[in-house]
Amino acid sequence: MTRPDLQPVFVLVRPQMGENIGAAARGMWNFGLDRLRIVAPRDGWPNDKAEAVAAGADRLLKDAVLTRTTAEAVADCSFVYATTARLRDLTKPVLSPEEAMRDAARRLAAGERVAVLFGPERSGLENDDIARAGAIVSVPVNPDFPSLNLAQCALLAAYEWRRATETVEAQRMEMAGTDWASRIEVEKLGDHYEEALEAAGFFFPAHKTAAMKLALRNLWGRMPLTRADVQVLHGIMRQMRRPPRD
Repeated sequence: MTRPDLQPVFVLVRPQMGENIGAAARGMWNFGLDRLRIVAPRDGWPNDKAEAVAAGADRLLKDAVLTRTTAEAVADCSFVYATTARLRDLTKPVLSPEEAMRDAARRLAAGERVAVLFGPERSGLENDDIARAGAIVSVPVNPDFPSLNLAQCALLAAYEWRRATETVEAQRMEMAGTDWASRIEVEKLGDHYEEALEAAGFFFPAHKTAAMKLALRNLWGRMPLTRADVQVLHGIMRQMRRPPRD
């Protein structure tokens, strides 16, 4: 889990729905973030609906810092990012979520305190909020439908934070309790099928036998078989060679 002193603060500015606050907390905790601040929630605080949706992340709500203004929420931070889909009449660097979280990680490692602002559901952050930020975070959404749910935006930022600070496997194989088959196991499987196919008269005509056997060996050679796969294929062939039941 990310150390509390080496993670950004997520600030929900004037959130309207408790459900979105709870979902944002849940998304944060999914990726190891737990520093939450809430500015003037519309329906007051604490909020039962937020706690219900937060599920196992309700601790974030209990520890959340409640403030009246955005200025109070970021007073101890040296750098602030503002998430918005609409670029206002303010001169700011605009970063993708990926680059913003990489930049946040660098700043935190250098001893800075950083915050990420998320605006209310209906209208997003106001210019007064954005003016306090050093950079804008813009999600590359569909320009014909740029509105992003508050909780979804927080989840996306938390995910990019995780990617920026943790080693993430791009791909892995779930072996389900087995191992890859060794070459000798695959060779024996090939022998089993070759013997059975020979007995069944599969290799015909005779002058094509060598090429057909080579093609089968090549097939087995390029298949990524596990030991469980090999056992199943042996069992299939053994069953097929048994006399039919009455």
